[in-house]
Amino acid sequence: MLIEDLSNILVEQKAIPSKYLKRYVIIDLYMPKDIGSPSQMNLLLVNDGQDLPEMKFSSFLNDLLQSDQMQPLFCVGIHAGKDRKNEYGTAKILDYEGHGAKAGAYTQFILEELLPFIHATYGIESFRQKAFCGFSLGGLSALDIVWKYPDVFSVAGIFSGSLWWRSKSLEDDYNDDTDRIMHHQIREGKYHPGLRFYFTTGSLDETADRNGNGVIDSIDDTLALINELKEQGYADADIRYINYEDGRHDVATWGRAMPAFLLWAWGRM
Repeated sequence: MLIEDLSNILVEQKAIPSKYLKRYVIIDLYMPKDIGSPSQMNLLLVNDGQDLPEMKFSSFLNDLLQSDQMQPLFCVGIHAGKDRKNEYGTAKILDYEGHGAKAGAYTQFILEELLPFIHATYGIESFRQKAFCGFSLGGLSALDIVWKYPDVFSVAGIFSGSLWWRSKSLEDDYNDDTDRIMHHQIREGKYHPGLRFYFTTGSLDETADRNGNGVIDSIDDTLALINELKEQGYADADIRYINYEDGRHDVATWGRAMPAFLLWAWGRM
């Protein structure tokens, strides 16, 4: 179903069946027009794709392409399902409340159903680069998948990511150094050449400050994860972090931050 026909992009919506998730998954496809060689396009998958229209995503993507500020980009907004807290976790480790039980199935959907669907439906044999981004818990999910599959993806975008995702409750002998799941996975992993990471937070993301250091957990957890990446060998050139002093944990803030991410990842120098 065609949703929009703009000067430089078409926006379609489709529902594809998933045997792994046992439901139809709604996706919005933002496709650039008049591309000489499809293999020169980049691909961006976006968790919580149902929020992109509220951000006016199609409008600023169209403007960036029209002004030739960025390389051709094919975007897919993946609508979250009703069981978002289980599909958007970390695939190998549940959180302390048992959330994330379907994250492995969601990963299989991405790799074995969504990507083949895009290639087959639109006749694109390969993309120049594949990226995955998301907001809040969707950002954690995107990072988890990119980290586990560096042979498929090369860019992760994490907007106010739920990097607090933990294996123990705060009342159960919790320790920042051992119990934050994504931090642990990066610490136990290894350096993958070519991976790049983009993080944003907002100073008004939340008020929680579990260690009482005067810095909200959203910022603390993001900075700690960046440190884990640097310990693995990633350089400043591989990582971008932006905190918005007036930023909140909402679609309006993430929409304001999105164009900067697109230009960082695919802007023309």
